[in-house]
Amino acid sequence: MSLRRVPMRSIATCAVVLLASLAVASLAFAQSAHLEAAKKEGKVVWYTSLALPSAEKVAKLFEAAYPGIKVEVHRTGSQRILQRVMQELQANIKNVDVVHTSDAGHFVLLKDKKLLAKYTPAGVDSFPAGFKDRDGYWYGLRATVNAIAYNTKALSAAEAPKTWKDLLDPKWKGKLVTAHPGYSGVIATHVLALVHLHGWDYFKQLAQNKLMLVQSAVDPAGVVASGERLVAANGGEYYYYQTKKKGNPIEIVYPKEGVPLVVSPSAITSFAPHPSAARLFTDFTFTRELQQVMADSEGLYTGHPEVKYPADKPKLSDLKLLTAEPEELEKRYEEIRQRFVEFFGA
Repeated sequence: MSLRRVPMRSIATCAVVLLASLAVASLAFAQSAHLEAAKKEGKVVWYTSLALPSAEKVAKLFEAAYPGIKVEVHRTGSQRILQRVMQELQANIKNVDVVHTSDAGHFVLLKDKKLLAKYTPAGVDSFPAGFKDRDGYWYGLRATVNAIAYNTKALSAAEAPKTWKDLLDPKWKGKLVTAHPGYSGVIATHVLALVHLHGWDYFKQLAQNKLMLVQSAVDPAGVVASGERLVAANGGEYYYYQTKKKGNPIEIVYPKEGVPLVVSPSAITSFAPHPSAARLFTDFTFTRELQQVMADSEGLYTGHPEVKYPADKPKLSDLKLLTAEPEELEKRYEEIRQRFVEFFGA
């Protein structure tokens, strides 16, 4: 058949199909190359602030998908992860492949120090701006919002606080729990977002209610569910959601004046001892399938536009979101930590 007899639309369609095929083939080739090298490396070392049961689930799903490649999970609070990375490097220990914390400011610091490798997993181009580094060094693996939670055996919905400022009422003295920004990146982001909203005076007043202090943003859930404290003044909503789904007497409140959105980045280190396994693991964690698992069973939000959320969770678009820029988090972290210690005494 003569080429000039073929409609231009058909030529264009063939070109699109060919390009798509080449793109798929290119991705498959890249994953195959990662896979073979990753198998030789044998494992990927993951420092993560994701709640341990959730982190272990991700690791097991990866290991099931790629037999022979182990995920070595090291789970602790965001601030301790950064501290560990920096201390290990000072001792010339290069252990971690993939870093994941809930303090986006960490990734500004690590990027500035040239400790991150530039790597873009497939599918993240469609993520919202707040879920990706403009230079391609980190991407938001997951997100949560900070919320209030209360024990439903001790309080009715009518009695529970509805706003952040409701927590300042003296009737809550000795009945509240808070996580600590010196440990948790989720809480560091929370504090900065509420300083933007209500100023430091809010925390000075809140401290008058003699809050119980815990470390991680997942810790208040157990404290409230057990009745040790009636109300959590903050904490990762995803873990309250998991705790509630397990049948515990806990309910979540999304304050109308806004909820802090915490995007938790993931990045490969520039000194990764298992770089191919790190890239394969990163590709896996950003697939729609894994991101959907995070939404379905872990109660997390993601930047993936194709992920669907459980019917009993609000969509991010339904909430008024309070945000904090990564650069400001990095710049003001010491101020956040020191002022919190000043007000709360630890």
